[in-house]
Amino acid sequence: MTKKETSSPNRFHYFDILGMAFVAVLLVSNIAAQKLFAFGPFTFTAGILVFPIAYIFGDVLTEVYGYARSRRVIWMGFAANAFMTVVLVIAVYLPPADGWPLQREFAAVLGFVPRIVVASMIGYCAGEFSNSYVLAKMKVRMGGKRLWMRTIGSTLVGEGVDTALFVFIAFYGVLPTNVIVATIISGYIFKVVYEIIITPFTYMIVGALKRREGVDFFDRRTNFNPFRLGLE
Repeated sequence: MTKKETSSPNRFHYFDILGMAFVAVLLVSNIAAQKLFAFGPFTFTAGILVFPIAYIFGDVLTEVYGYARSRRVIWMGFAANAFMTVVLVIAVYLPPADGWPLQREFAAVLGFVPRIVVASMIGYCAGEFSNSYVLAKMKVRMGGKRLWMRTIGSTLVGEGVDTALFVFIAFYGVLPTNVIVATIISGYIFKVVYEIIITPFTYMIVGALKRREGVDFFDRRTNFNPFRLGLE
């Protein structure tokens, strides 16, 4: 089932760093995603500047440490997004201090975050679990070979689910249908191309982590229920 694998999660040197970086990327992308910008004929949310990196982390976590540990990080990101939403909602509705003139601007910018975060959490959970599941299953079927095929193949599924759900939930009723469709298509193409371009870097990271951590997990007996948090 594993290579040099033990039952202790504390023996890994880089797992917690990757997990924290993954969560940070999600939080930043959720705030940036409120901005739409045009790039030639394409329309993007500004969150796309950093969000594809989350899928790189997801690929690396699943490839090296397995689906079960990746699942824990996905739920960590979900919890962090929910916490950010609650704090920002409270912050917007707190009465402004006398002499502070930016309440309207603050509410205009961050008041939209809860809907963005809800859309992000739904799309992100569906997309990340799809991505991780496909990569883990492909790894077992391929015997650990052709990493490039696993990372790109899982991204085609995960990013497709994520992008469609996120854009539709976040902007339905706010933007015209043609803009929503254009944003979904533009975002999906960008993320897939980004994954392809970054594949050599993913190879380097995965190879270095496997050597340094002494682990290469194969999910042959893993329970893929996304709501389980155990490592068995």
